[in-house]
Amino acid sequence: MDRRNFITKTAGLVAAAPLAGLATTLPARAVTGSSNIVELAVATPDLSTLVTAVQAAGLVDTLASPGNFTVFAPTNRAFAHLPAGTLDALLADIPALTNVLTYHVSGDYYPASALAGQHGAIPTVQGSNIRVNGRNGVHLNGNVSVTTADVFASNGVVHIIDAVLLPH
Repeated sequence: MDRRNFITKTAGLVAAAPLAGLATTLPARAVTGSSNIVELAVATPDLSTLVTAVQAAGLVDTLASPGNFTVFAPTNRAFAHLPAGTLDALLADIPALTNVLTYHVSGDYYPASALAGQHGAIPTVQGSNIRVNGRNGVHLNGNVSVTTADVFASNGVVHIIDAVLLPH
């Protein structure tokens, strides 16, 4: 997906109805944060692999743009746990990389308060949904955990996760 399609899909998702099964009253905007999502990621050493991938996919400008994004950000360790050769293959295949990265982004704003205690699905810019179970912590697609929630940015919120989400 190229940058224009990403922006088009994101704009459509921002206006979309809240996700099924989760709280229907979401905060309208990010409430704090002076850095945008890309600046936050660059300033976080444990997200350097994600930054490299976002740069390779040409998504820096989009994720730095005004918006109300929610990003589920895999750590360097999460990328290291992919099967051998997977990361290199993704970095060499920009459409596949973009598909994986946009699966980590929602065009809506979901702080932890909207996820805690809830069960449902979050629509992603990629087009698929991420399953959310907010009981006993926040878990995505069954086995991926949010390890650090609510890293607020000027254009949304980042939740750091312990595995790379792969679209189905």
